[in-house]
Order: sequence, then structure tokens, then C-alpha cells
Amino acid sequence: GFALQYRIGQLYMISKHSHEQSDRGEGVEVVQNEPFEDPNHGNGQLTEKRVYLNRQLPSWARAVVPKIFYVTEKAWNYYPYTITEYTCSFLPKFSIHIETKYEDNKGSNDSIFDKEAKDLEREVCFIDIASDEIPERYYKESEDPKYFKSQKTGRGQLKEGWRETHQPIMCSYKLVTVKFEVWGLQTRVEQFVHKVVRDILLIGHRQAFAWVDEWYDMTMDEVREFERATQEATNKKIGIFPPAISISNISMPSSTRSAPSSAPSTPLSTDAPEFLTVPKDRPRKKSAPETLTLPDPSK
Repeated sequence: GFALQYRIGQLYMISKHSHEQSDRGEGVEVVQNEPFEDPNHGNGQLTEKRVYLNRQLPSWARAVVPKIFYVTEKAWNYYPYTITEYTCSFLPKFSIHIETKYEDNKGSNDSIFDKEAKDLEREVCFIDIASDEIPERYYKESEDPKYFKSQKTGRGQLKEGWRETHQPIMCSYKLVTVKFEVWGLQTRVEQFVHKVVRDILLIGHRQAFAWVDEWYDMTMDEVREFERATQEATNKKIGIFPPAISISNISMPSSTRSAPSSAPSTPLSTDAPEFLTVPKDRPRKKSAPETLTLPDPSK
């Protein structure tokens, strides 16, 4: 069915995208990727990655950020439901929590997260892979759904209003919660992170659609093998040589599991690092930029 197709396309896109973005010393390192059993959600896959971002940070942040800086991504995938959490190697008060549900509709289920988010203030935003603008540095005409036409499936060249008529169609619903509990920077950082997450989701889903001819004939086993081989190549490319990653489908009883030794240790102090506290004795600069722009990782 289409849900399996979407799943294969998504796994293919994540592996290929991570590999393309990775350069020596930065990129995405896969720490673990293995079956996991949850008492409520059943069998799933637990993936832990480290995303090294040093050269992608703005210069003002690079000056104060430790040399080896990474974001840990942990994902519990019980397709069609996924939980993803991001934490930072040196900011104990920063986290991103994303819950994802997939449904065969065009985004018409307004109450999909009602159980999960009773008290939260929520802003709903639609992401349209064909007509939403993406940052110029990520634009490629070959990955633009308005111009791309698939040879194998005939899908493509999504015109204005495509969501009303296009078949097959599926919606990925995401509930994104950003926390950054540092007084004075909270709102700006949280808004900035929401924008970055939105851009990443938009770019990734455009690529999954535009790469359909590469993954359309793959089975689930084949895409898992592609994922394993790509992860190994990516880890080598960024200069980290862990033991070969094994991705197996044999599920182990959850009682034998313990936290991975690779999990970052939480600092004992929960105070914000010194550089994030607002200085009391000197006036704030009026010229601080209102928007943050990240340099192009491909340059």
C-alpha cells in the first residue's frame, strides 16, 4: 500500500540527505539503530544519531560553543507513530520533542493530537511541498515538485491546488514542542528553532518526492540495507570510525535493555552556561540582529 511506499521513501531520503550534508568532521553520525519494544506502542525501531553542527553555526555562536558540539537525536519509530527528541551536548535546558502521526488524507484531521496536547497553546501550520518557499541556498530545480515528473510513476509537476485532486496522497502530522528555559532568550530561540524545523521538514519531503524513481522499486529489506551501507559511509566521511552498524529485524525483549553507553551525560549543574546569561553591568547593544542566518553548509 501507499503507507509502505511513503515509509520506504522517507527512510531512503533520510539516509541520502544525511550523507549529502556530511562533510569531514561534521554531519550525522549514527550511534545505534535497532529494534525496540514498547509496552504501549508495540514493536518499533530505536535510532540514536549525533548531528555535528559546528561549521553551520553563525560566527557569534561559534565563538562560545565548545569545539565538539553536537545535537543528539533519539527516535522511537512505531510507524505510523513516531517520537523524536533532540537534546544538546552542552545546553541542559534546551530540547525539541516531536510526535508524528501519518494518515491517508490531505491534512483534514484537525483533532489528530487532541489527546496529546490538551493544555498546550498550538499554532497549526500547513507545509506544502510544491508552493512553499524554501531558503534559496537549498533550492535545486531537479528537486522542485512543480517541475519534477517521475518516469516510473507518472507523479509530479504539482500545480496550484494539487492537494485537492492528487492521488495517492498522505499527510504527515507533527506536534513540535521546543523548550529553551533561559530568561531573555527563550522566545527568540524557540521561534528560530520552529522555523529551522519547518525548513528541514519541507526540504526533506520535497526530496523524498523528487527521488521517487530511485526508491520506488525497493523492498523494505533493500531500503534497510541501503540505510546500513549509507550510514557506514557517512560515519567514515565525517571522520568517525565506529564498529560496523548492524540493523537487524530480530526484536529483543525490552527488559534486557539499558541506556546506551553513548548517551551524553547530563551536566550536574542546570544553570545556563555563563555566555547565555544577560550581563548586568554593560548596556545591551542596540544593533543585535533580529533574524539569525546560518551559513550555507555546502560552501
